[in-house]
Amino acid sequence: MRSITQAVDALAAALDVLGAADWGGLGGGQRVALLERLETCARRQRAVSHAVIHGLDQAELGAPVAVVVADVLRISRTEARRRERDAEQLAPRSSLTGQPLPPVLPATAAAWAAGVLDPEHLRTIQKFMRELPDHIGPGVAEKSEALLADKAALLRPDQLELVADRLAITVNPDGVFSDEDRARKRGFVWCGRQRPDGMGVGKLFATPELRAMLEAWCAKFAAPGMCNPADHVPTVTGEPSTEVAGRDDRSHAQRQHDALAALVRGQLGDPKLGQHNGLPVTIIATATLEQLQTGAGVAVTAGTTLLPMRDLIRMASHAYHYLAVFDQHSERALYLGRTKRIASADQRIVLHAMVRGCSAPGCDVPGYFTEVHHIDEWADGGTTDIDTLTLACTPDHGRIKPGGWQTRKRADGTTEWIPPPGSPQRGGTNDYHHPERFLPD
Repeated sequence: MRSITQAVDALAAALDVLGAADWGGLGGGQRVALLERLETCARRQRAVSHAVIHGLDQAELGAPVAVVVADVLRISRTEARRRERDAEQLAPRSSLTGQPLPPVLPATAAAWAAGVLDPEHLRTIQKFMRELPDHIGPGVAEKSEALLADKAALLRPDQLELVADRLAITVNPDGVFSDEDRARKRGFVWCGRQRPDGMGVGKLFATPELRAMLEAWCAKFAAPGMCNPADHVPTVTGEPSTEVAGRDDRSHAQRQHDALAALVRGQLGDPKLGQHNGLPVTIIATATLEQLQTGAGVAVTAGTTLLPMRDLIRMASHAYHYLAVFDQHSERALYLGRTKRIASADQRIVLHAMVRGCSAPGCDVPGYFTEVHHIDEWADGGTTDIDTLTLACTPDHGRIKPGGWQTRKRADGTTEWIPPPGSPQRGGTNDYHHPERFLPD
């Protein structure tokens, strides 16, 4: 450990020297050559970092590896999970009997350690390997991976992507994909957070079945005049009149968007859907009385979506409402207690308004996917009162135990998490779901 520490100290000292250097006397060719060497060093340093991550143990840390890495390095948890997955594919392995095994991507791992690959190169190779059909033999997969790793040393990531696309056609010229191949690729995700205008971009990989169903639905409900939010009374059943269809100036993409919105709107709140965490399957949004009166500002949903007030008011005209009353100065909920262990639906709604999501420091899990946590454990005589409850996601909730993480309420009503002794993580409160707290008054 002493030699490792000395090496890291030497690296930091070298960076201090380079940071203070005067580059004014270097010509263009010298600068480019130096830039290339610095890039290689940075890539090799990233490879070493991945090797360190691969040796981390969740049981020893007392929390998932990605959570600890994200909090300590102050990177997003998405990026931390990506680095953990990369390390698993690029580090040497061992069999159940202890026999050494090569990395999942051996040629890529060698190029990565040598500083040849950029993260974009790595993503291209990973994507190619991930999308190979099951019927492709292991020999073909290994040769393809080695070829791409070799070409990555000569090509930019965008050029390598073209080679990977052509190679995919070469190894699977007939384009044969099994149901399992397609099922493995299916998914829908939001691409990043909401934009400043409130809009969101999603990416959908649809199976043939889902695509066929959406085509049939949109053929009816995305037709001109159907489900048009610009109409005073949108047509959602029957057929639109010629006049209604004629004044519909929406694009094809806009009509399909509105047809999908009508599909989901028609399901939310239906008693047949049952409940989710003790509440109806519907939108839970939080706003202040001032916002409702002025029609300005944004509400926050239990999924962390920012909903413009005009949209909330329009949607609320068809909904049942709850009113949660808070003290104006402390923002603490006025008393709402319960003699049973399980929090009531009313209390869950108030917690959504107060906490919005998991209260563990840095956790980004929204309120829809959390559990109610007793600050004072029910088994130890705690009460199910609103001022002793908070929200926690399932993994973080499980970390609260004797000898592990502890929680307590602060005077301002927020929940403070206290790490166990020796934990590398920092405790405190979670402001992730309350970015307005970072702004000046």
